[in-house]
Amino acid sequence: MYLKKIEIVNFRNIEKINIDFNKNVNIFIGKNAQGKTSILESIYSLAFSKSSKGFSDEELIRRGSLFFKIKGSLKIGNSLKKMEVLYGNNEKKVKLNNTYVKRISDYVSNMNVIMFTPDDLDIVKKSPLIRRNFINIELCQLYNKYLVILNEYNKILKMRNEYIRKHYSNIDYNYLDILTSNLIDRAMLIYDYREEYFNDINKYLDNTFYKIMKIFGLRVVYKKSINFDSKEGYMSFYRENYFSDIEKGATNFGPHKDDFSFYLGDEDLKFYGSQGMQRIAILSFKLSEINLFKEVKGNYPIVLLDDIFSEIDLERRKNLLRFIKSNIQFIITTTDINNISDRIIERASVFTVKEGQIVKRSDK
Repeated sequence: MYLKKIEIVNFRNIEKINIDFNKNVNIFIGKNAQGKTSILESIYSLAFSKSSKGFSDEELIRRGSLFFKIKGSLKIGNSLKKMEVLYGNNEKKVKLNNTYVKRISDYVSNMNVIMFTPDDLDIVKKSPLIRRNFINIELCQLYNKYLVILNEYNKILKMRNEYIRKHYSNIDYNYLDILTSNLIDRAMLIYDYREEYFNDINKYLDNTFYKIMKIFGLRVVYKKSINFDSKEGYMSFYRENYFSDIEKGATNFGPHKDDFSFYLGDEDLKFYGSQGMQRIAILSFKLSEINLFKEVKGNYPIVLLDDIFSEIDLERRKNLLRFIKSNIQFIITTTDINNISDRIIERASVFTVKEGQIVKRSDK
């Protein structure tokens, strides 16, 4: 799988550009705030129909414009898939092969993207919500059905929370049982997907981390807020906690409260790891996903690396560059071409980015 070309109109600080990509390595060079990250953000938005940074659709529109549009041609094996995201007048439309797609769940997962940015340090350091959002996005790419189940779970969760808040003094426990039973059905499926995902990541993670850091022992630990072997066990637990949920006006247990942590040996990197170690841990996690995507989807994902080479030392940088393989498309931004080896530059398409304009370099 690789992105053959993209057209970007009125997106962030880009007015209009068309880019033809190399199917292997593409390098965008420029100073900060020139538009390099906007290119990666547009590719991510083409895949997911939304920003990777949590911006609203309105915030993605270039200042002074009324809409944004991103169109791309995706090569998968011998087939060509056309994708498009258009937003304007408070309405977002997505197209697949020139046909409007009504359900986002039918659009997401067509184009698989793994993106690493300096902000990904937040996945290790900050709140469980950030980590849950991250794994939900990755699982939605891997398994189309996961997004459907997650949306159903969130709808039932909202109904359950609204019910106990509005009727806390006059609860119909039979109705609450029905809501809770439906919630558990989806929760157990979500747990299954997440557990399998983390088990699969751990098959690759330690070795990936070792190749960069020359240290063994990294693993990721999935922390469920509750854990039972059967639906009956979950149902019994929720019933025992009905009063607590009603008192707080919210559902206090379930996949929406899960978390995960990175451990090096017995130490949680969130508390005991240096910032450099944390950065390499999440980078190793995402590099491990490359093999998992190939295993599950049958194709390697497109890998986006946003100015990460300036954040790590020379030895780690050299180790990281060894992951850039000829059968995977990498789209890389950097402020300094000297951060990337000549061996990779020789087979890359190199672009200069300045004030939202792109010029392909012929001299490398």
